[in-house]
Amino acid sequence: MIAAQLLAYYFTELKDDQLKKIDKYLYSMRFSDETLKDIMGRFRREMENGLGRDTNPTATVKMLPTFVRSIPDGSEKGDFIALDLGGSNFRILRVKVTQDKKQPVQMESQVYETPDDIIHGNGTQLFDHVAECLGDFMEKQKIKDKRLPVGFTFSFPCVQTKLDEAVLITWTKKFKANGVEGMDVVKLLNKAIKKRGDYQADIMAVVNDTVGTMMTCGFDDQRCEVGIIIGTGTNACYMEELRHIDLVEGDEGRMCINTEWGAFGDDGSLEDIRTEFDREIDRGSLNPGKQLFEKMASGMYMGELVRLILVKMAKEGLLFEGRITPELLTKGKIETKHVSAIEKTKEGLKKCMEILTRLGVEPSDEDCLAVRHVCTIVSFRSANLISATLGAILSRLKDNKGVARLRTTVGIDGSLYKMHPQYARRLHKTVRRLVPDSDVRFLLSESGSGKGAAMVTAVAYRLTDQARQIQETLAEFRLSKSQLLEVKKRMRMEIERGLKKESHEEATVKMLPTFVRSTPDGTENGDFLALDLGGTNFRVLLVKIRSGKKRTVEMHNKIYAIPIEVMQGTGEELFDHIVHCISDFLDYMGMKSARLPLGFTFSFPCHQTSLDAGILVTWTKGFKATDCEGEDVVELLREAIKRKEEFELDVVAIVNDTVGTMMTCAYEEPTCEVGLIAGTGSNACYMEELRNIEIMEGTEGRMCVNMEWGAFGDNGCLDDIRTKYDQAVDENSLNEGKQRYEKMCSGMYLGEIVRQILIDLTKRGFLFRGQISETLKTRGIFETKFLSQIESDRLALLQVRAILQQLGLDSTCDDSIIVKEVCGTVSRRAAQICGAGMAAVVDKIRENRGLDHLDITVGVDGTLYKLHPHFSRIFHQTVKELAPKCDVNFLLSEDGSGKGAALITAVGCRLRELDAQQH
Repeated sequence: MIAAQLLAYYFTELKDDQLKKIDKYLYSMRFSDETLKDIMGRFRREMENGLGRDTNPTATVKMLPTFVRSIPDGSEKGDFIALDLGGSNFRILRVKVTQDKKQPVQMESQVYETPDDIIHGNGTQLFDHVAECLGDFMEKQKIKDKRLPVGFTFSFPCVQTKLDEAVLITWTKKFKANGVEGMDVVKLLNKAIKKRGDYQADIMAVVNDTVGTMMTCGFDDQRCEVGIIIGTGTNACYMEELRHIDLVEGDEGRMCINTEWGAFGDDGSLEDIRTEFDREIDRGSLNPGKQLFEKMASGMYMGELVRLILVKMAKEGLLFEGRITPELLTKGKIETKHVSAIEKTKEGLKKCMEILTRLGVEPSDEDCLAVRHVCTIVSFRSANLISATLGAILSRLKDNKGVARLRTTVGIDGSLYKMHPQYARRLHKTVRRLVPDSDVRFLLSESGSGKGAAMVTAVAYRLTDQARQIQETLAEFRLSKSQLLEVKKRMRMEIERGLKKESHEEATVKMLPTFVRSTPDGTENGDFLALDLGGTNFRVLLVKIRSGKKRTVEMHNKIYAIPIEVMQGTGEELFDHIVHCISDFLDYMGMKSARLPLGFTFSFPCHQTSLDAGILVTWTKGFKATDCEGEDVVELLREAIKRKEEFELDVVAIVNDTVGTMMTCAYEEPTCEVGLIAGTGSNACYMEELRNIEIMEGTEGRMCVNMEWGAFGDNGCLDDIRTKYDQAVDENSLNEGKQRYEKMCSGMYLGEIVRQILIDLTKRGFLFRGQISETLKTRGIFETKFLSQIESDRLALLQVRAILQQLGLDSTCDDSIIVKEVCGTVSRRAAQICGAGMAAVVDKIRENRGLDHLDITVGVDGTLYKLHPHFSRIFHQTVKELAPKCDVNFLLSEDGSGKGAALITAVGCRLRELDAQQH
């Protein structure tokens, strides 16, 4: 008790005076937060230099790509061997990864000595030694006959161009084996194993211990994306966006970067904070001028720094009454473990006394307090420096993600961090001060470098297997040219069946006559009303067409919603709602009194008996109004107008949106004789020779045929290219078994196909960590506009992740890459089979006219064609490949269903007047 009181007394008296002296003496080792933020900024710039193509060659912080592209997702399994070479001991582990919740990872390991003569000898000896130890280990484990995947932790700066090769840049720590620098260490090890010939091993991955640490922690916490080592040496790695890594091809996803931050400052950028002691350590090291940051912060040099300071203070009479002993002057006599022991709260001073006594300096109590303070300053400086560089990495991660607050986990390993009593606490506190807008969890790695190598190997193993299975799944969607030619041939057969009288009834592609006999000739004139009903919105338009030298079309329109209860109520309610909207529009335009000619765009399969009569064959696109199917919709409209008794209209034409599209484009471009819609639905029309339309009277001239090609395949003729995902979409739809072609290539269904594939891949554990969220179970969640956004070339994966997050899908970068590939594969097939259908149409027109070569224009409309980043390009390319004798020009239609309906009405009025004049 008295001793403790005495000490306390000493402490207060002494403390202030002596400690102030030491603080002053070691002033340059103490940093303000301002200085630390400045170092943080410097390191961030160094990172950018290391990542840049032009700046990397001269950068000191090398930012080496590791080709580790993803952290464990928890679904890894298998039996692996890990080699860990990075210090004086060499470890071999056997790591079994299972899906057993209680003990997912089982490890057995053995440590082998690496004698100094091998560390400083030649490379062949070193790798022969490694191969011999591995053989011994496999023998003991009784696995010599198995060919297990091996992960190799090699904790020295290496350049990698793939996961399983690593060219040593330079030895660090105490290693100096010659003939290895500039060589691929995997090749050297394989050569040594082959030379023995008594076992085989597949080295699948070489990793740095830092990466191993991140991967080990990543297995326990999937948020882990930084790994740091603070031990004999110090280094860090983190997951960087691939688009920022100039040295690696590609910009999709992320890759772990091994910063090799020990070399920070080798270009002189830290000279203002290095002290005389740092310079002295560097002069006496194996690699002068190199790894300067590491020499200020890592465990290998900390004891030595303390010793040099004590020598100088003793020389100046500030310690040990000026006594200097040969032991105190001997390099390596104070080790980092001594520094840790001295800084312990309780027995630190006692330890200090023992250590100093062994050095023969006969320390007083004051000396012990002083030495302890020196240790604190040196170890605190290390924690501060590492906080600054780690802070730079965290702030970069935060910027990369574009989030207001970063939530992440840092995996840490290394003797200094683990053994030193105060180190971890100081590091955590400083990091949180330097990067306040982040929530950082620090996770201590258990046997990181060994288990980590096995983890990297396990992930690589999982990813190759997974990639193979995903490719097999998507292969069904990748159609060959011969398959596409077969689709074209079958479309042609179905076209013929729809045109022929005897087969028309049971034909799936209906080839409906539209009674539109001519495209506009430019003499059309007048004011026309157009109605457009084809989806959840309904439009009323006034179209003023003026002929003459300067042809003009002026349009006014208003959009009205159709509530779902009206879409699926009675026919009378639906048509009353439509007439109510027309009435509102005529009021709005002040045109209630005029009896205007009207064109009605009705985008549902209709059997037309004349230009102004169309019998609804079947509702599509979610409409279900009763008492309409089998009825003439023009009559239903006329009756509803009569019921309203507010205005009169002359219904001249009922028009399909596809025909409207063709007419709009034909008004601008006379060679346009085909219309295509590639949007929510999919359909086409074209000008057929009247003689081929057997269900129509007459043989002279042409008539536009509304193909209703969405039903192609309803008789089973496409079953060989339909996948189980197409079947699932069909089974979940409102009209099972109908419109099968449309369900493979129209906007309304592509997102659903994608969703079905994603569910399957998630069930198989390849996506979203195997968790099927409620969102993913929801029909229609994946709108086609998301496909367009996801496939946009300009979108980084980060934005793809954001879209998936909006959909409630918590995705990793790997998930995003897979989702993007799925979307691309589904929309590519859509564009190709749509192209195959169009190729059949243009070839038919060419043959109708007995031509070797046809020049023709197709008018196109629809959101999929207009907004999807690749659909139109792939579609054009397919038509060109499958119909080489046709030169097809594609013209984007401006408002086919509105303006087109008015033009058909105008042409109808013109032909009606002609008829009247002739009779």
